[in-house]
Amino acid sequence: MSVNLGHLITAMITPFDEHNRVNYEMAVTLGKHLIKNGTDCVLASGTTGECPTLTHEEEFLLFEVLVHELNVPIMAGTGSNCTATAIASTQKAESYGVAASLQVVPYYNKPTQEGIYLHFKAIAGNTALPILLYNIPGRTGVNMEPETMARLSEIKNIVGVKEASGDLAQVSKIRELTGEDFLIYSGDDALTVPILERGGNGVVSVASHIAGLPMKEMILSFYEGDIDKAESMSALLNPLFKGLFETSNPILLKAAMVMMGFEVGIPRLPLIEATHDEKVKLRALLEASDIPLVNV
Repeated sequence: MSVNLGHLITAMITPFDEHNRVNYEMAVTLGKHLIKNGTDCVLASGTTGECPTLTHEEEFLLFEVLVHELNVPIMAGTGSNCTATAIASTQKAESYGVAASLQVVPYYNKPTQEGIYLHFKAIAGNTALPILLYNIPGRTGVNMEPETMARLSEIKNIVGVKEASGDLAQVSKIRELTGEDFLIYSGDDALTVPILERGGNGVVSVASHIAGLPMKEMILSFYEGDIDKAESMSALLNPLFKGLFETSNPILLKAAMVMMGFEVGIPRLPLIEATHDEKVKLRALLEASDIPLVNV
């Protein structure tokens, strides 16, 4: 299945208002900002979007609003550790016109490789949407092996993987075992260029909220053959990449967006607002990175 998700996918935060309700109007404003700054595809209701604390009704309305208001593909985070729930959520998202679905490896229940395969096969068999797999063993408790991905790549609407194991040898193995049309996206901003160098296609990014244009330039430099420039830009952006993850994502990202003038609110419990000391350190990082701040 041919699908064009571009090189820079942003895992968008979910803005909340002062009552901690989803702020759909701000979501549209934020989405337009991301597109203006290089985003090719918006991922809604991913981990950065605080999907564990969104209700299904909130997620579905968010998909509907973004599909209607934004002029880039919308990818819906509709994964679950319950196969039946993942199928139902994906079908609902499909009805709103999303372009693709992100499906995370089942978390907490730690399935075997065969269980992972059958989980994704069942989801793919119940939707026409292109599916991007999401491998993040640090959160799920289990690693999806390259051999399992290779089997899954043979299913026509499983189009690629967001690979966040942090294991570059595994990335090389995935590329070796899958066809060239199987997309590999970095799940870690800091590993974007190393993964491109191993046959990857781009990144599902957090930092693109703040540094979208230089990230896009970094990626395009790689594809234009200027590897040195891409690596140099990655090194310059690395403090920002790492600084946003000093505590659980998206705590610092939301604080950064507020500093930039986007009233996105604070995270929902069990995540908490950035502390005063964290904000001071974050502000210094943003200023050092030449990020224009409004709320200082």
